[in-house]
Amino acid sequence: MTFDEAPQPTPDAELPMLTAAQADHLRSLAAPHAQEGHRYSLHNLARRCLRAPEEQWPALVDTHFAHLREASRGGESAGELLADAHIRLLPAESVGPDVAADLTYARVVADGLLFAYALDAPTSVRILTDGDVERTGLEEMGRAGYENLMRVPVEHDTVRVGEAATLHSLYGDSPFVASKALYLGETARRVTGEPLPEHGALVAVPTRDNLVYHPIADGTVVEALNALAQYALGAYENGEGRLSPRVYWWYRGKLTSLTVIDEERRAFSLQPPPELLAAMKGLVRLDGAGRLRSTLTERAPDLGELTRETAGLLQRLGDEPALLADAFAASLTLAHARCAVDPKAAELDTWDAWSAAVQLGTALFTGATPREFLFGEDLTVRLPAFPAEPPADARAWLDACYLALVCREWERLARLAEVPLERLREDDSVDEYVLHWIDTLRTYVTRGPMDDIVQKLIATMQAAHPEAVAYTPAGFSDQVDYQPAALFHRMIANDDAEFAKTLAEGLNKHAAYWDGSPAPRAQVSLGLLALASLARSQEFEVPENERLLPLYLLNGERIEAIPAP
Repeated sequence: MTFDEAPQPTPDAELPMLTAAQADHLRSLAAPHAQEGHRYSLHNLARRCLRAPEEQWPALVDTHFAHLREASRGGESAGELLADAHIRLLPAESVGPDVAADLTYARVVADGLLFAYALDAPTSVRILTDGDVERTGLEEMGRAGYENLMRVPVEHDTVRVGEAATLHSLYGDSPFVASKALYLGETARRVTGEPLPEHGALVAVPTRDNLVYHPIADGTVVEALNALAQYALGAYENGEGRLSPRVYWWYRGKLTSLTVIDEERRAFSLQPPPELLAAMKGLVRLDGAGRLRSTLTERAPDLGELTRETAGLLQRLGDEPALLADAFAASLTLAHARCAVDPKAAELDTWDAWSAAVQLGTALFTGATPREFLFGEDLTVRLPAFPAEPPADARAWLDACYLALVCREWERLARLAEVPLERLREDDSVDEYVLHWIDTLRTYVTRGPMDDIVQKLIATMQAAHPEAVAYTPAGFSDQVDYQPAALFHRMIANDDAEFAKTLAEGLNKHAAYWDGSPAPRAQVSLGLLALASLARSQEFEVPENERLLPLYLLNGERIEAIPAP
C-alpha cells in the first residue's frame, strides 16, 4: 500500500467534522459538565475545537460550559428582560421534553423551526422560560422581542447564481440574524428599500447568523430555488450555530417548508405547494415570452442572432415537433424586436417576421400544412405539416389571437375560436381573468349574442380585481394584461370618446410599466394593437402616430397575403 492509498480516519457519526477518536475525547472532556436531565449539543463546540490544537481543548470546553451556566441563571428584573429580549428561531429538535416543559409559550412556526424568546446578555444568550415571560407579560415581551430583533444590524450582499437568478444574503455577528426571516417583508424593505413581490420570497436559514432569500418576481425563481436548496444544505452541514437545512416559502408573514426530508433514507426533495407551483409556472412562462421586466429583459436582443435562433428552431421541427411552442415564442419575440429598429413596420423583413409569427401561432393550436418562411433575403426555412394538438397554454392562445387580429386573418381567428376552452382551462399557471377574457374573445369571434359577450366581459373585469389575482404580478396584470379588455369594453359600447381616452391610458400604462426597457415586448403593445386594428375595421378613429402601435400594421397598408392555414 502506498502513502496515497492509506485509509482515511473514520468520521464520527454524530460529529462528522471530527474523527471518532477526537469525538470520544471531546465527549470525555464534556462529561463532567453535564447536568442531570439535560443534554447539550456538542456540534458548535466541536467546530471550535477542530480549529484549535488538542491541548487547548480542555480550556475551550470549560469556557463553553461556563457560558452555558451563566446563561441559565436568570433572575433579571422585568425591565432588564424587556431591554435585551429578542425573538429567536430555534431548531425544533434542539428542545427536548425536559426543556419544553419550561417553554410552553414557544410554538412551531414551520417544519424544523421553533419560535421562542432569548435574552442577549453581554457574554451569553439565554432562552427565556415561562417564568421570564410571566414577569414581563406576554404582550410586552412580544413587542420588545420584535423591536429588539429588528434593531439587530446585518450586512447585505447580492449573489448572482446561474444565468440570471439573484440571492440576497444577510449575515452578521449576532445569533439573531436568521430570526429576521419571520419578518422578511419588513427586513427586506429596510435592507433593500424595496418591498417583496406579491408572491413573497424563497428563504433559507441554515445557521443562526445567516439568512438568504430570493424575491419571487420573475422566471428565475426555479433556478434560484435549486441554488438555494444546495446552499442551505451545504451551509447547514458546515456552519456553526446550525438552524435548518430546508428552503422555506415566506408568504404574507408565514413560513412554509418546501423541503421534504425522508428520515429513513436521509434524502431531500423539493415539493412546492400547488399555489406556489402554479405561480412559478406562470412567471417562467411570462419571462419565457419576454412579458415581464426582469433580468432576462435588461438588454435588447441582437436581431441577427434572434433571427438565426428562430430559423434554427424551425429547421429542427421536422425531427422535434415539440419545439413548435418555442418556435412560436421566438418568432413573436423577433416580430416585436424588429419594431425597435422599424417602429412603423415599413420594412419587408419586419412583415416577414409578423407573418411567420401569426402562422406559427395558429399552427400551434390548429395544425398546419407544409409551408416556407423567409428570414431576410437569403434564408428560407420549410415548415412540415402539423396536426391540430392544442397545448394547455392560455397566454400563447391570446398571443395567437392578437396576431390574427393585427394581420386581419379572419379565417385563422375562426379556427382559434374552435380550440376547446376546457383545454385552455387546464393551464394552471394563469389567473381566472385570463380565461374569462379568452372566453369573451371566442364568443365575439364566433358572433355569439351580445348579452353573452357583455356578461363574459364583466366576469373578466371582476376576476381582474387586484384581490382576485393570485399568479400574475400586479403591475403586469393592471398596466399591460388588462388594458385590451378595457379597450374592448369601449369598442362594443360604441363610445368613441371613451375609446380614445382608454386607448391613450392603456398606451401610457404600457410605457410606464416598461419604463424605457429595450425588451422586445416593450416595443409594441400587442393587445392594444390588436383591439385598435379591430376597431379601425369598425370605423373608430385611431391615432396613427403612436409609437407602440406600428403604423403599417395598424392601418393594414403593408399587410400582405398569407398562405391559408
